[in-house]
Amino acid sequence: MIMKTQKRLIHNLNARVALVVAASTVFCGFATPALAASVTNVVLVHGAWVDGSGWKPVYDILTNDGYNVTMVQIPETSFEDDVAATKRILDLQTGPCILVGHSYGGSIITEAGTDSHVVGLVYVAAHAPDVGENEGALGKGTPSVLAGQKGAIEKTGDGFTFLNPDDFYELFAPDLPREQAEFEARSQVFAAAKVFGTPMTAAAWKTKPSWGIVALADKIINPDLEKWYYARAHSQTVEIAGASHSVYESHPKEVAAAIEEAAQKSQN
Repeated sequence: MIMKTQKRLIHNLNARVALVVAASTVFCGFATPALAASVTNVVLVHGAWVDGSGWKPVYDILTNDGYNVTMVQIPETSFEDDVAATKRILDLQTGPCILVGHSYGGSIITEAGTDSHVVGLVYVAAHAPDVGENEGALGKGTPSVLAGQKGAIEKTGDGFTFLNPDDFYELFAPDLPREQAEFEARSQVFAAAKVFGTPMTAAAWKTKPSWGIVALADKIINPDLEKWYYARAHSQTVEIAGASHSVYESHPKEVAAAIEEAAQKSQN
């Protein structure tokens, strides 16, 4: 009798254990969603008067950490052309990506960032206008050191702009080696004046998570304007003391860290 009772108790206990295990399996395997994997694709968009080669220090860090990184070479001939060049690269992405823009590149990623490949945005000392706005008008509202320096922006007869090479080091890249800044001054990509006045038709930061880097010693874009952009977009913001407009070259570790945080926290 005692032996039968013990067998019955053991049988009931085993049944209860099996039920708990089965329930746990269902809960863990089906009811709980799997954690999203980190995004591994990054697309970098440069700003006006420079090209994609300036991203090299950031590129080296990201690729060493396992990211697939592509630089967009925008022609700077029109805002539409620059957005199209960016979307051309986005179309080649094999999965979700983080879209990063520096300076004028911020306007480009604001427009192009609605692309389905893009799951997060990173603004690096960049503009982030809203629909109907343009960076030129916003810059006049919160003027930079550049805006007050007469003759710093030159213009060709056919409507293309560039920085006076004599002012490039002081305004654009005072925290870079002078030789490097002088080379960049002499290898500028001239930007059509009209690119700065083209209004946005989309604002990706309204629907996608964003990160923003403020270069606190920026003389091209007023740092207060950068802060305002990022506060409006509810961006996670990093402020870098002493950083010039060339922050992506002078502080690549901090810039890469923000991009990697975006990749890790954005849902793919």
